[in-house]
Amino acid sequence: MIPAANMLAFLVASIVIVIIPGPGVLFVIGRALTYGRRAALLSVLGHSVGVLVILGLVAAGLGAILAASAIALSVVKLAGALYLIYLGIQAIRERRTLREAFEAKVEPMENGRVLRQAVLVGLTNPKAIIFFSAVLPQFVEPAAGAVPVQMLILGALFLMVALISDSVYALLAGTARNWFARSPKRLEVVGGVGGVMIIGLGAGVAVSGGGN
Repeated sequence: MIPAANMLAFLVASIVIVIIPGPGVLFVIGRALTYGRRAALLSVLGHSVGVLVILGLVAAGLGAILAASAIALSVVKLAGALYLIYLGIQAIRERRTLREAFEAKVEPMENGRVLRQAVLVGLTNPKAIIFFSAVLPQFVEPAAGAVPVQMLILGALFLMVALISDSVYALLAGTARNWFARSPKRLEVVGGVGGVMIIGLGAGVAVSGGGN
């Protein structure tokens, strides 16, 4: 079993890292401003699924490869950045469609599409790769045995914190979006703002690595 002191220290580290807005949080906020609470919460879920896959790969040994290979990590980071920029451009191009969809009271984007996009963003989140491969192992106790299992347990704790925090961000941003949506023109502006945020996020990821 993982020592209680290690669990507590990791929980504190996770909270500090998660509450600071990074790629995951800003992507969710952009989705909330563009498509509303439901899409934002689905994005939280999809992003967590993507990060969970990263956790599984790291626990299986991929994290060591990415941590040792600057080229591999750069490829993953660039892929995620380009995908975010693509989504941002798409949101800006569809801002008028978003206004029309809202006025007609139909969903502007299918739930399955929202989830798929969020999963891909989670899979290419460079901070998740760095955190799970470089930070998480520091809280593992080799003497306790079953290191991969310990990593999965600690990673699940991190994801639980992230789900709660990101959901709060999604609801708050969704509330702001609903206020703007009272005016069709405001909604069109919000759609553009959401797209710009996601493009900016993609650019930031490309040059750094971001937070959660």
